[in-house]
Amino acid sequence: MPATPHRPTWLAPTLRHYDRSWLSRDVLAGLAAGAVVIPQAMAYATIAELPVQVGLYTCMAPMLVYAMLGGSRAMSVSTTSTIATLTATTFVSAGVAASSDAPERALATLALLVGIVLLLARLLRLGSIVENINLATTIGVQIGVGATVAVGQLPKLLGIDDSPSGKGFIRSLIAVAEAIPKAHLTTIVLSVVSVLALVVLRRFLPRVPAPLVVVGGGIIASAVFGLAARGVETIQPIPFGLPVPAVPDVTLVPGLLPGAIGIAMMAFLESAAVSRGIRKVDEPQIDSDRELLATAAANLAAGFTQSLPAAGGFSQSAVNQRAGARTQLAGIVTAALAVLVALVLGPVLALMPAATLAALVLVAVIGLIDIRALARLARISRREFWLAVVTAAVGLTAGLLPAVLVGVLGTFFLVLRELQRVRIVPGVATGTSLGARIEGAVYTANVLEYERTLLETVDAATDVRTFVLELPRMHDTSVTVLDGLADLDRELHQRGVTLVLADMPASAVDMARRTRWFQGLEDAGRVRGRATPSTAPSDRRPTDR
Repeated sequence: MPATPHRPTWLAPTLRHYDRSWLSRDVLAGLAAGAVVIPQAMAYATIAELPVQVGLYTCMAPMLVYAMLGGSRAMSVSTTSTIATLTATTFVSAGVAASSDAPERALATLALLVGIVLLLARLLRLGSIVENINLATTIGVQIGVGATVAVGQLPKLLGIDDSPSGKGFIRSLIAVAEAIPKAHLTTIVLSVVSVLALVVLRRFLPRVPAPLVVVGGGIIASAVFGLAARGVETIQPIPFGLPVPAVPDVTLVPGLLPGAIGIAMMAFLESAAVSRGIRKVDEPQIDSDRELLATAAANLAAGFTQSLPAAGGFSQSAVNQRAGARTQLAGIVTAALAVLVALVLGPVLALMPAATLAALVLVAVIGLIDIRALARLARISRREFWLAVVTAAVGLTAGLLPAVLVGVLGTFFLVLRELQRVRIVPGVATGTSLGARIEGAVYTANVLEYERTLLETVDAATDVRTFVLELPRMHDTSVTVLDGLADLDRELHQRGVTLVLADMPASAVDMARRTRWFQGLEDAGRVRGRATPSTAPSDRRPTDR
């Protein structure tokens, strides 16, 4: 009997063994998430002074591609305020934001670069490494994003200007202060009502799609009261139809690449945090490498469909989950809803006041300024607290891309400091013999520190002739570490002390046997414990140190 064909395990993993009883919940969840994510994504597009349809397009192909590849059952993938703000910053630093014909090609180039960077990270299996970026870095970047975007929306809320957040916190703040006398009263009233409605609905009626209610109310108010005729700015008309692929501009790659790397890292960090944060205990574990591939593919799709770089968003994912989403079919429904909006509701959306979208952005990004998280860092770890503060300060002064760089370098600095920390348990001296046990792993970063500490231990003792060093946790090693141990042996020899290695795991022993120094130790009987002879013919082959 012929075998039943099976779908590849990498394709639509959340749809495998689909239970038809889930269908109604997935459809309702997709519609509920769409009611939040579509207006929100359109609002995020304005952060980079891009047309609102760019945000709408981000809810189509990227969301569909993630649904076919991603492992999170309820995560909704479009874009986030962090990604939109980094896009704005990247455009400004590359000098393409103000150009009349470059934004579409620049956007395609940027999204493709983000996808390529993530794809390379997947090929190199860097998922778990990227996730080691310190939480303090993320908190600091998000504080910078929240404050920068919030100030950048004030001109729109006041009916003054439409300046991009990409200009930075300080410049936006100065521009707002200078332009306050020109504020438009009707726009201010509309902005206050919109913000209050969003806050009240989210606080007291969390199941109601607040963005959809506010957008609908803004459109109705615009039509009934003729707000455009009263001087209230409305959004640009949304073109009918689906996105047309834009041709990337390779000449923009050098200017956009640094921003693309920062966006790729933040896109994966946000997506990984959301997917793990909303995962239920009975759902499969989140695979970092799978998520890297899915996020990369979503961004490649964004590059071909005039979309913002894509990432998982917490607010729409939470709505998706609360509405009962069981699989990524909910994401497919949301993408279909976005297509329907583009094909049918364009003329209606053109009535939307720009201040309404600004209110959506303001309320969304204020939540990024997480003072409680900062206070928690201060209570638990002063080093991580100051890393978050410095990252946020750099974001508010020098810009968000430098803030990402500072945060990443700060994370690696803390990691290197931790790796350099020595963990030695001193042994009891017996006659002329002294021992010590290294409880941590030995790396290139800490081998010199271990050598100094061990030599200080021997120098502090009296009448030592044999020093027994136990290495039970050195499951892997490197040439640098082995050279460090050989140097320790020479230093001890000059002091008249014989080094004996003990309790080394077999994996480290097998590699160490490829050096003449370690072979000499074994021949002299100076290796004890787990260091047993190997049967591999290559282990005793003479090699360079």
